[in-house]
Amino acid sequence: MAESLIMNRESLELKERVYRNLLYIAIFSILMLFAGLTSAYIVRQADGMWLHFSMPSWFQISTIVILMSSATMVWAHISAINNRFSQVKIALGLTLILGSAFCVLQFYGWSELLENGIYLAGKSANPSGSFLYLITGMHMLHIVSGLIYLLVIFFKALRNKYNSENVIGIRHSGIYWHFLDALWVYLFVFFLAMQ
Repeated sequence: MAESLIMNRESLELKERVYRNLLYIAIFSILMLFAGLTSAYIVRQADGMWLHFSMPSWFQISTIVILMSSATMVWAHISAINNRFSQVKIALGLTLILGSAFCVLQFYGWSELLENGIYLAGKSANPSGSFLYLITGMHMLHIVSGLIYLLVIFFKALRNKYNSENVIGIRHSGIYWHFLDALWVYLFVFFLAMQ
């Protein structure tokens, strides 16, 4: 019996190390993608013919929403460690709602850009607007992948799969989610500074 528990614990530790390393490789790849995109933004802006415009007000609201979602993700992790199953479910549910709200707010931001004559492509488009759509759109794709990941974790949490002995899924989805939140804050500040 004791030997079985030791093997199970070792198996969980190995599984966590493997998943964590894969997660860090994915995060590094995403960092490189956005470093390349923001570098291209700076280089293209220096070439001239650059339209300066205000950031959509919806992006400010979405920044607050995504930061709140990080707080609910921390709540889910702490609740799992303390075997508070109902709080894990509530916190993960709120994180999903806030993450979805972030996506909706991004669409509102893009609509505001369109209303102000800032287009992604076409004769009336300017590279500054195209870059903004491209970079925020790429971030949104990663948010959607994070929401899918969170949805899987949420359904497992509904079956009480996470507790003080097993928080791997919540911990790893939290790392990815906090990374995406920090990435958005960086992008938001970057765009504000470059306007």
